[in-house]
Amino acid sequence: MASQDLVEEHRQLRRMRAVSLLEGGTLLLLVLVAVPLKHLAGYPLATRIMGPVHGLAFLLYFWMLIQTVSGGGWTRSETLRMTVAAFIPFGAFLNERALARRQAALASAA
Repeated sequence: MASQDLVEEHRQLRRMRAVSLLEGGTLLLLVLVAVPLKHLAGYPLATRIMGPVHGLAFLLYFWMLIQTVSGGGWTRSETLRMTVAAFIPFGAFLNERALARRQAALASAA
């Protein structure tokens, strides 16, 4: 793999990790802050704001996932795992750790 390709894959993994954390973080805010505010404090605006924010973060996550795996070098099982984890609550955090390991392996191979 050419040096420029390694640099670009490293950048893509860094972006994907950031989006994974963003998606997982918005879900945490939705579940741990907005939903209790709605049901316990009678403040439904919290979920009306956080719901769409998390939805956009999820769509961004999925778009980045497609971009990342379409770059090549991903096995079918890795792609399937990352896709399934996107639909499991807090699966983005698991994917972030897997992406971190791949990024570390890429850095050591360079």
